[in-house]
Amino acid sequence: MKFTVKQAREYAGLTQREAAKQLDVALATYQGYEWGNVEMKIEMAKKFARIVTIPLNQLIFYSKTS
Repeated sequence: MKFTVKQAREYAGLTQREAAKQLDVALATYQGYEWGNVEMKIEMAKKFARIVTIPLNQLIFYSKTS
């Protein structure tokens, strides 16, 4: 099963604010990740995967510009 950033966060039972805090980014930056306005760098994606306990290869990252 594949998860979007939002689905993964919700699966982990986190709010956007909690996810942003654990990633050490501003809430607006995190929201950009979910909405596809901000690209998540690979190291941040790895950290996010650890936080939500979903393997990186099961996460879907997209950009509105791609």
